[in-house]
Amino acid sequence: MNHVLVDVGPLSADDVVSVARHGAPVEISAAAQQEIGQSRKVIEALADDVTPHYGVSTGFGALATRHIPTELRAQLQRSLVRSHAAGSGPEVEREVIRALMLLRLSTLATGRTGVRPETAQAYASLLNAGITPVVREYGSLGCSGDLAPLAHCALAVMGEGEVRDAAGELRPAGEALAAAGITPVVLQEKEGLALINGTDGMLGQLILALHDLRTLLATADIGAAMSVEGQLGTDAVFAADLQALRPHPGQADSAANLRAVLADSAIVASHRGPECTRVQDAYSLRCSPQVHGAARDTAAHAALVASRELASAVDNPVVTLDGRVASNGNFHGAPVAAVLDFLAISVADVASVAERRTDRFLDVARNHGLNAFLADDPGVDSGHMIAQYTQAAIVSELKRLATPASVDSIPSSAMQEDHVSMGWSAARKLRKGVDGLTRVIAVELLTAARALDLRAPLTPAPATAAVVAGLRRDVEGPGTDRYLAPEIEAAVRYVASGEALRAAESVTGPLH
Repeated sequence: MNHVLVDVGPLSADDVVSVARHGAPVEISAAAQQEIGQSRKVIEALADDVTPHYGVSTGFGALATRHIPTELRAQLQRSLVRSHAAGSGPEVEREVIRALMLLRLSTLATGRTGVRPETAQAYASLLNAGITPVVREYGSLGCSGDLAPLAHCALAVMGEGEVRDAAGELRPAGEALAAAGITPVVLQEKEGLALINGTDGMLGQLILALHDLRTLLATADIGAAMSVEGQLGTDAVFAADLQALRPHPGQADSAANLRAVLADSAIVASHRGPECTRVQDAYSLRCSPQVHGAARDTAAHAALVASRELASAVDNPVVTLDGRVASNGNFHGAPVAAVLDFLAISVADVASVAERRTDRFLDVARNHGLNAFLADDPGVDSGHMIAQYTQAAIVSELKRLATPASVDSIPSSAMQEDHVSMGWSAARKLRKGVDGLTRVIAVELLTAARALDLRAPLTPAPATAAVVAGLRRDVEGPGTDRYLAPEIEAAVRYVASGEALRAAESVTGPLH
């Protein structure tokens, strides 16, 4: 596996995913090590200054007015980390914590934070040893960055608190570090603050969500195509010239996917002639490119924000390029929080239209000749009746999760931090939303595949046939009622793994 080089410049989103999910090893570049060393000299020069400097010789937040004597400054940094490691609730997922740690290391590597080279190296060493600090669900207000989550990571670097080792075992941090041959860091001036003052948790979750959404939005197009085909809809509305009349790029990409997936469908061709009396399909079928396209354009904007954040050095105070140590407000998570909430809205909308397409398969008044609920013997069998209930429950939850977190703010730190972003909460909501969307799309594919089988002897498009064939490796075709939950979970794995998308692309080539 290729190393991820942490340099003075920004990481790529793919680098973050490689380290967070796939355990790619991390290496700090020589240029970054030099830059870290240079900025550390600036901090050390201030340590003996009689003038107070925030984060070096003062308290923090509302306690910044107290000047801290030299002999208490190491304790100041330790106390900061210990007191801020105040998270509560369930453990946060390993991949999120690894992304957070890598992104904090990336900011350290810019040389704008003033930490020592050995402190930065400790983060790389923990990542490479597969040691993951235990971070709790609640504790971040998204300003001054993700304080509590980052503090739990800094605590582990100090050899304190709890971690999961490479095997996933819960261990005391000191014990796990010793087993890996890593020396705990004794924090010096400014370092505790530099390790906890960033937007890394919310940014890491944004990057992971965008990575997943690239697969999910293309798979949503496949599900829509299967539903159009299975419900005897028309592909004429997806024509490129019609889409070009409203030139949103996401809409154009989605429509192009639908055309590619539906190409050469005998089912669609069977009702394309002048004898067909259907003038227009329902919105959930006809407007799929518009809904899916809007989500794509939202994701594109969010990716732009993420790229800017990846190029940022988020800390307070920072060591400027001309050698000053300056306070600032760049730790405020508003830019990231806003797009996290924006994506949650689009996730809910794509799931909502997918559920409506699924529901149409189950109603004899709208499914054009299929059995009620696609049941083998309606009345004796219930078919996919309750699969749609599962979809509906998830969609309802996604609508609740679409309520923005970023418009809420609870003042903290004795009103010093009187406006906060709630970006971590927005990220946690989106993470749940992406999981929910995966499940909703999976149920649509499961239901549409059953319907396409029931259209025999008419044959589906080669691309949709490939998707059905891939699903059939784990899920049987139409028949009497079976234990449905395992089939839904198999479909979820099929979608989440990207296998459904790859099955379609085996025929169409790369989809948008």
